[in-house]
Amino acid sequence: MTKFFSADGLRLLIPALSLVGLLAAVFYLQPRAMSYTGLNLLFNLAVPIALATIAQMLIMTVNDLDLSMGTFVSFVACVTATFLQSSPLLGVLILMAAIGVYALIGVMIHLRDLPSIVVTLGMSFVWGGLAVLILPAPGGEAPGWIRAIMTVKPPLLPMAIVASILIAVVSHYVIMRSSFGVVLRGVGGNSRSVARAGWSIIGARAAVYGLAAFFAVLAGMALVGLTTSADANIALRYTLLSIAGVILGGGEFVGGRVSPIGAVIGALTLTLAGSFLSFLRISPDWQIGAQGAILILVLTLRLALNRAEGRKGKS
Repeated sequence: MTKFFSADGLRLLIPALSLVGLLAAVFYLQPRAMSYTGLNLLFNLAVPIALATIAQMLIMTVNDLDLSMGTFVSFVACVTATFLQSSPLLGVLILMAAIGVYALIGVMIHLRDLPSIVVTLGMSFVWGGLAVLILPAPGGEAPGWIRAIMTVKPPLLPMAIVASILIAVVSHYVIMRSSFGVVLRGVGGNSRSVARAGWSIIGARAAVYGLAAFFAVLAGMALVGLTTSADANIALRYTLLSIAGVILGGGEFVGGRVSPIGAVIGALTLTLAGSFLSFLRISPDWQIGAQGAILILVLTLRLALNRAEGRKGKS
């Protein structure tokens, strides 16, 4: 019981309670949502947001921040709806090259000691420009196999929830249970100790940026599978949503303190918040601000509980 209410337990408990509370409010406002079809509609876009959130979480694991996440996912969506549809081999090569560029960005940030915010902000214009060159106007078509995966209907629970659970489990194992994840969190917590242990900090940063790009590529592909087409601006909001999802899920900006399961729960909560605000008949112009208010409320609760836990530990 004491272990459950430790700092790590609270990091996961608070986002879980937030999701349950928000889901209960949605069911109260719209009882018809309490069904297979209703849940599918509520969490329809959760998978790409969850994947983008995990990608951002990986970057934050080494104390960096990626401000190009939204434009990169948009770029991937444009590649998926064009090259991956008409010329699959070329599309795969482009996406692999993009992952390689991300890894090089991680190396450059470390070697030149550059602020990740500045570098990724600059790269956001690069990815955005490439997306416009590939798809100047909304269009393209989702590859049939991606569309088939994203629209499959498993028993008991909708695809969005099943996929989110799978993403949470896989990312938890990679980041929290594997030796690779221990090294990555060590780089964020104390990079000098990791270096003294014989691990390459440059290699770790390249790996974490490459892995983040891989999850972002999956996010772009999943988004196209749901929308059936693409647009150069289709995922611009994913930058802020991914950061908010990580923080809402118990992650922190420094120290390598992250929670993959919490990040996925945070992404689900942000996805559900839009539907909740719509049921309250709040104007779309005010919904972004209302989502921010929900995020601030949850973070305030987490801070209060963390301080209470800290005082309890000192006494």
